[in-house]
Amino acid sequence: MQVLTSPPNTLSPDRSGDWPRPPSCLIAARLDEPPVNARITVAGLVILRQRPGTAKGVIFVTLEDETGVVNIIVWRHIYERFRRAVIAGRMLRVTGRLQRAHSVTHVLAEQIEDISPMLDTLVAPV
Repeated sequence: MQVLTSPPNTLSPDRSGDWPRPPSCLIAARLDEPPVNARITVAGLVILRQRPGTAKGVIFVTLEDETGVVNIIVWRHIYERFRRAVIAGRMLRVTGRLQRAHSVTHVLAEQIEDISPMLDTLVAPV
């Protein structure tokens, strides 16, 4: 039996920089690894959508994967581009820039894809 492993990271001994790059998805549990402003992709079930009246058109989406939650910020111009996915998607893949402020990590959405049809594969007979 052969086990495939990825080569060790040569960027630094603490393995910073060794995180999945788009289009590969980063799990919520590893959001502390990329540096601020890194471009990442995350995916998960939509558990919350908020559009506060005081947020000037900003929408807040929370995704959940098997390891935790990811906070997504969707600016108005991004919402207009990906409106259908933001409104109707049950499971989303989001690519954007990682931000950290006051010990809160969130992703500023740049691209949003509705991957809800993948949920049907979970109940498909084998």
